Amino acid sequence: MNGGRGASARIVVLALLWGSGFLWIKLALTGLSPVHLTLVRCALGALTLLGLAIAARQRLPRDGRTWARLVVAAFFCNALPFALFGIGERTVDSGVAGVMNATTPLWSLLIGVALGTERRLNPARLLGLVLGFAGILVIFAPWQQSGLLSTGALALLGAGLSYAVAFAYMARKLPPDGAPLALSAAQLLTATGLTALALPVASAAPHLTLTAVVAVTVLGVFGTGITFYLNYRILSDEGPTAAATVGYLLPVVSVALGALVLGEPLTVRVVGGMAVVLVAVGLTRWQPAQARANCPASSAGGLATPK
Repeated sequence: MNGGRGASARIVVLALLWGSGFLWIKLALTGLSPVHLTLVRCALGALTLLGLAIAARQRLPRDGRTWARLVVAAFFCNALPFALFGIGERTVDSGVAGVMNATTPLWSLLIGVALGTERRLNPARLLGLVLGFAGILVIFAPWQQSGLLSTGALALLGAGLSYAVAFAYMARKLPPDGAPLALSAAQLLTATGLTALALPVASAAPHLTLTAVVAVTVLGVFGTGITFYLNYRILSDEGPTAAATVGYLLPVVSVALGALVLGEPLTVRVVGGMAVVLVAVGLTRWQPAQARANCPASSAGGLATPK
């Protein structure tokens, strides 16, 4: 499965699993609140990764410092954004949620500039930032009644920002330790515990339906657990460029599935805004050839990180 058709197959499968995640969230919300959805999703993802870690003979972290850092990572990378996507998709189409997920690199670049860690803000990347947020405005059309100030829209933007904060923190505090499956399982276990603390403020008790149960199971096992393993394989076998490709396919998959399965309107505005956002993300990732040679990428830049 290394290279060639095997690598392409993994990229397609990963894009389908991640891109369909927003569809499964929408379906799971028919019987679960955002808090319950997040809790079950994290728990199932953790169990899946724990099984994969055991099979790979990887052990969970044993030192208290790592677990303390995992609390921060789990909150910003899992518990908070998962819940915000649930809140957002109560009122916003699943396809639009997928597009908003792709804005994470825009937030990451802004955070890098604010912290002084991002010094290569060349004209192309600056143009990417402007275009990216212009694309968001096109999608949400603030001149219409629902506008950019709707709770759902703000929740989706907040989820993308939360991922960016998490990536900045994890890059500094949780470097790879040779056991990525175990570390991710530990992170999702921590996220499960954090989400459980929010159960008393859950908006409503679960109303389990077959659709909701199937959707949250697929989302937890495949859309959260298996996707990490596939992304890990692509990163290790093919490199970050191949992994980043998934990030560009993800919103296309989410918009297509939303239209085909849920009958969400495929308007010119949404498609145009999605295209602008993807072009903008590409520009923010652009670096001169010399800079790329001196600073080889070590990750997928937030685009292909399990959501």
